[in-house]
Amino acid sequence: MMNYAPEPAATADGAAVTAHGLTVVRGRRTVLRNLDFAVPRGRITGLLGPSGCGKTTLMRAIVGTQAKVTGTLEVLGRPAGDATLRPRIGYVTQAPSVYADLTVRQNLDYFAAVLQPGRDHRGARHDAVTRAIAAVDLTSHQTALAGSLSGGQSSRVSLAVALLATPELLVLDEPTVGLDPVLRRDLWNLFHTLANRGATLLISSHVMDEAERCHRLLLMREGEILAENTPEALRSRTRRATVEEAFLHLVDEANSRQEAPR
Repeated sequence: MMNYAPEPAATADGAAVTAHGLTVVRGRRTVLRNLDFAVPRGRITGLLGPSGCGKTTLMRAIVGTQAKVTGTLEVLGRPAGDATLRPRIGYVTQAPSVYADLTVRQNLDYFAAVLQPGRDHRGARHDAVTRAIAAVDLTSHQTALAGSLSGGQSSRVSLAVALLATPELLVLDEPTVGLDPVLRRDLWNLFHTLANRGATLLISSHVMDEAERCHRLLLMREGEILAENTPEALRSRTRRATVEEAFLHLVDEANSRQEAPR
């Protein structure tokens, strides 16, 4: 497994996403609680934590689709949800967002026309579709109906849609869930290629071994940021061999502080 050199803490000037006091309340439940963090540009930031800790809500807030968000949240220098951000952000949800009765290429052609209406269908737009299909390794399936694909293949079609506009920020909600080890490896290689080209990626997962593939981590628990640092720094700080062990150590520390008498 690859390890990466520690990165300095993200600052507002070098961040694609910055949050201060970010809070989301749904009904009587506070889903996100007073979050402060920064996502550095041109890097892969892993958003890790157990299911139900608020990862998807945070991603929805960043892409501007989450209601009842308070605090400050800036994305690529604009307030989250600003209309000018739409072509600059690619968002892939956990559920594949494709039309089952269209082929892979027809799905990409349709979304390319929506995202880039000014492009010539036979020229640049056609080339963008071809590149996106190749990037997710679906060239041999481009004439297959999306409804006939496996779950992992459908997820890759959704990722290809997100890549169409060559976004500056890619927000991927558990993109590798249910995929075989070879495909997971290939997708992570693609993610690093995109980051090397200057894209910023925020990738959520509850699989701790994927943490080692990220440049920087946001560890979440119960709607709060438990830690924000590089994998190496988190292991060093906690004196643990893996990020999973470090995460569990930090959870135990947090529990001890909550239980300590005041």
